[in-house]
Amino acid sequence: MANPLLDFSDLPMFDQVRPEHVAPAIDQLLAESDTALEAAVAPDLPADWATLARTLDVVTEKLGRAWGVVGHLNAVMDTPELRAAYNAALPKVTEFWTRLGSDERLYAKYKAIDPAALNAEQRQAHKNALRGFVLGGAELQGTAKERYAAIQEEQAALSQKFSENALDATDGYAYYATESELDGVPPDVKAAAGAAAEADGQPGYKLTLKLPSYLPVMQFAHSSALRQRLYRAYVTRASDQAEGDGIKHDNAPLIKDILMLRREEAQLLGYANFGEVSVVPKMADSPKQVVDFLRQLAAKAKPYAERDIADLRAFARDELKLADPQPWDWPYISEKLKEARYAFSEQEVKQYFQAPKVLQGLFKIVETLFEVAIRPGSAPVWHPSVEFYRIERDGKLLGQFYLDPGARTGKRGGAWMDDVRARWLRPDTDKLQTPVAQLVCNFAEGVDGKPPLLTHDDVITLFHEFGHGLHHMLTQVNEHDVSGISGVEWDAVELPSQFMENFCWEWDVLKHMTAHVDTGEPLPRALFDKMTAAKNFQAGMQTVRQIEFALFDMLLHTEHDPDQNFQPLLDAVRQEVAVIQPPPFARTAQTFSHIFAGGYAAGYYSYKWAEVLSADAYAAFEESATPEGLPSVETGRKYRREILEAGGSRPAMESFKAFRGREPSLEALLRHQGMA
Repeated sequence: MANPLLDFSDLPMFDQVRPEHVAPAIDQLLAESDTALEAAVAPDLPADWATLARTLDVVTEKLGRAWGVVGHLNAVMDTPELRAAYNAALPKVTEFWTRLGSDERLYAKYKAIDPAALNAEQRQAHKNALRGFVLGGAELQGTAKERYAAIQEEQAALSQKFSENALDATDGYAYYATESELDGVPPDVKAAAGAAAEADGQPGYKLTLKLPSYLPVMQFAHSSALRQRLYRAYVTRASDQAEGDGIKHDNAPLIKDILMLRREEAQLLGYANFGEVSVVPKMADSPKQVVDFLRQLAAKAKPYAERDIADLRAFARDELKLADPQPWDWPYISEKLKEARYAFSEQEVKQYFQAPKVLQGLFKIVETLFEVAIRPGSAPVWHPSVEFYRIERDGKLLGQFYLDPGARTGKRGGAWMDDVRARWLRPDTDKLQTPVAQLVCNFAEGVDGKPPLLTHDDVITLFHEFGHGLHHMLTQVNEHDVSGISGVEWDAVELPSQFMENFCWEWDVLKHMTAHVDTGEPLPRALFDKMTAAKNFQAGMQTVRQIEFALFDMLLHTEHDPDQNFQPLLDAVRQEVAVIQPPPFARTAQTFSHIFAGGYAAGYYSYKWAEVLSADAYAAFEESATPEGLPSVETGRKYRREILEAGGSRPAMESFKAFRGREPSLEALLRHQGMA
């Protein structure tokens, strides 16, 4: 039987891939890649960009695509068999990419290429490649090079295990609540919990630590005891404080090992710490610049955060008779204060955001602003709920994407965009390969035959991930290493995603994407005005919370000694910037997947850094809005050309200045968040 992982004729055969396909396909592609590498470094092969691409990139791109399919399925359809197949192949794949990136013969070939013979895109890709070789250990010799390779394999295995522990600790928890315990919980959340308990053959209501279940309980359940029970389970996931056999998923030892390996890697490469390595390919110049930026932002935000918490304490005392609020009470107090101050609740808003209608509204704004058409397409998918679409302009295909919206067991938490393949003028066929993306979210499923309902935060998440997707799919760059999101500095890659979030606060956009689930009525203007008034509700607290994560991450990778316990550092950062201190048993670092199992190590600051860029970019749309308040198509066209279409083909600062006419300013961000 043909192996679906080896079929590159079109889109991946997601519906046909089985765990037993992984090993033979990956082994074959690794063998082909090895052969291609030896051909590429042969003395008689000219040091020529196109020749190297034809000889090597064509083969390794297939390996990347096949492994991407396996990794994606492992993240969204985890089974013991697939996990075993993935983990068996992971060391071999890591070893190959490490070896490729540190091959001094290949490095010499790239150094011998004359940049003057390249076009602008190729020159940027060439510059990135040379930097990548240095960071990949190509200048290391002997035992140092061997140790570097071993570190990469160990890190890959540890990060994967970290991710598995976080998923298993989340999936492994369930509490079956009684009717009375759920007093105050929204009906749709209750219905979903009842259906889940019934599916398990249990009485009552099944509550889990997946966000569509956990968050509404924390916000709405009147029972402080229930909130405390769930809160404790949530903040001790994958730690030594977890209940029952949850302790077997403790990630603390993995964190220590990962940090030690990162420090050793940095020192092998000639850097003092991993923070220094991390910023080399980013916009930021140094870890110090990042830490200074975060502390400067904290100084501006903390007075607002302190005012936020004082408001909450006064409201809890006077209205809820809570003299001494506990950590599990804050989301509940916040929701009650928001309802009292702005006379609406998240639950009321949610009734208007039916997932299909929201998607329709998102497509409408994208089609208008970026002069494209989004059409349903057909492709093999990994789950019946996955949708597939094409993006076209003037009848010509630009890109395609999968949308996997719902939360389910075996699916990693959070939301993300990933590429299936990049835009590339293929050197083997001289044909243009169009980009394909996957957009993954974790929204609640619909209940009682009704469509899924999204919170306004869910809507923002969907727009955010779609922004990443547009960056990947609307690129006009033909060199795959710098097309779309490839080659974009990590601290600028959130610009297009955060930019799209702004539209979730525009009346002329929102009114087209809402319809009450029971009446079909659009969102009332009065309710929207209340939402807008509440937009910056607790913006100070939310900002210092992100700064807490980012500062902990950077200090962890610069000043912290991996031999020591990391918890005191987190406590110290919280003392410095946070306004709410969690209880001593909280172990949130143990599920901080962004930095221990994602690409954000010493880079979590990127969210705040890019928010400065995205707020300033959006200000250009505010300045050029039509008299009706609609975004200017002309500004949309300029943004598309200078930011989205340029991808990673030039430094992000150049793209930003080409769009905005100047360097970014912090003012728009502070103004948007009510902290100017």
